[in-house]
Amino acid sequence: MTEPHIVCTDLVRIFIAQGVEVQALQGLTLRVDPGELTAIVGASGSGKSTLLTILSGLDAPTAGAARVAGHDLLTMSERERVLYRRHTVGFIWQQTSRNLVPYLSAADNLELVLSIGGSPRRQRAARTAELLELVGVSELADRLPAELSGGQQQRVAMAVALANNPTVLLADEPTGELDDDSTADVLEAMRTVNSELGVTTLIVTHDASVSQHVRRTVQIRDGRTATETLRRTAVDGGEVHAEEFAVLDKVGRLQLPQDYVDALGLRERVRLSLQPEHVEVRPGLDPVAPTAPTEEPS
Repeated sequence: MTEPHIVCTDLVRIFIAQGVEVQALQGLTLRVDPGELTAIVGASGSGKSTLLTILSGLDAPTAGAARVAGHDLLTMSERERVLYRRHTVGFIWQQTSRNLVPYLSAADNLELVLSIGGSPRRQRAARTAELLELVGVSELADRLPAELSGGQQQRVAMAVALANNPTVLLADEPTGELDDDSTADVLEAMRTVNSELGVTTLIVTHDASVSQHVRRTVQIRDGRTATETLRRTAVDGGEVHAEEFAVLDKVGRLQLPQDYVDALGLRERVRLSLQPEHVEVRPGLDPVAPTAPTEEPS
């Protein structure tokens, strides 16, 4: 069986600020197979950006295990981390200004990264042209970042992140500063990159609509993976069907989707019923009000 490109087991990350301990990740488990295009969706503070900084090698977990493309993220030396960030993973920031050198053209931004990565000089121009064409901005090669729209900047940033042929592409809220049209363009470019190059791609976002553009969506809640949605295309007529899964941890706990909980009015205790091929979950009894004590006859 092929080893996953991303595998996290019981991942924990604790931050301490001014004596206060904050658990950003609380035993998160995740597996992403080679070539997958996956979105990690969660509210602000759910731990999704913390996960991405760990996977990118910019941070280290407090406990648990994490491997990316065969690299153990807990045991790497500082030099190994530099090489890992340079060749194994590509990264796209949410802030467009963080992705590109402002005084270099789009093409020069790519050639700079290729130079740092050790690409032979004679191959850089062709590689640059190939990647800009792939993300749909080849006609903008000579423009400075300030002369590009936000969506164009993010597509150039995608090309930069792919310059040294990484195994895994990581994107932290890549459409967070974009309008709807630019968002669609960036996500379509990511789908093209995933399809054409086969690069394993993980997108972190708070925007649930991103799930419409990827096959698999993993929701994070309270520092743990909660639910997954898989989208598949049926053979008859090409209709897209979505299947939702809850994530079951090692001790049998799962988090039901919040809209399910709200729709059924589930509170505190629920009724479980084991059926031949499934488990039923139904609202439990309303709490019984305590009975007032009766007075003893005098």
